[in-house]
Amino acid sequence: METQPKYRAARNAVMDLISALDVGDAIPPERVLAAELGIARATLRRAIGDLVRDGVLFRRQGAGTFVAEPKIAQPLTMTSFTDDMRRRGHRAGSRTLSIDRILAGARLGRLLSISPSQDVVVFNRLRLADDQPMAIEILHVPADLVPGLTSDDLVDTSFYQLLSVRYGIEVRSGTQTIEPTVTNDEESHLLGLPLHTPAFLFERISHDAEGRTLEYVRSIYRGDRYRLTTELRMDDGPGMES
Repeated sequence: METQPKYRAARNAVMDLISALDVGDAIPPERVLAAELGIARATLRRAIGDLVRDGVLFRRQGAGTFVAEPKIAQPLTMTSFTDDMRRRGHRAGSRTLSIDRILAGARLGRLLSISPSQDVVVFNRLRLADDQPMAIEILHVPADLVPGLTSDDLVDTSFYQLLSVRYGIEVRSGTQTIEPTVTNDEESHLLGLPLHTPAFLFERISHDAEGRTLEYVRSIYRGDRYRLTTELRMDDGPGMES
């Protein structure tokens, strides 16, 4: 049975090889690479398989194994998709899928802290980075906060910027939950992924400085292009265990 140190050495050797290649480049065939690196093919195959599952490499049937696009680090902070993509050197964009005006009902009324009889604008859009689909976002906002909002207003535009510039509303705080999920038929089609691809489900509720609820957002982020990051600090209480 192969040992863990041998497997780690194989993985590190493949990662070193990948670091010298460009996105879309093919790595050598397993037989050739195993000979070049002096690694057993079974060990190398396991390392490559794990890197495919991690999204570092991808396989194309009958063509070989290739270097994948790096995953985009999604910080767990209060920022818009547009601003985050721009900071990372990507061209942010979006495509409007639908816009509707509905009654809040009991659930949305509770989430948005409004009466169930009040109107809510539901804005569904596909978020893009360099024209590639990254996430599906369903935005719910009390209609009286955004009078005159149309389907064109959020094309390639940050909702937070629109709130600030047009409506004089600033987002100041929020709560967000993240869960692992898999894509359904519609999500897979929109994101260009196989059915039941691993993904992240984000749900966020945002507030202004006075605590007024501004939005409830439900987003599906593709798991093969995202990794989650957060900054950790020690507090004055009991330290973190390691």
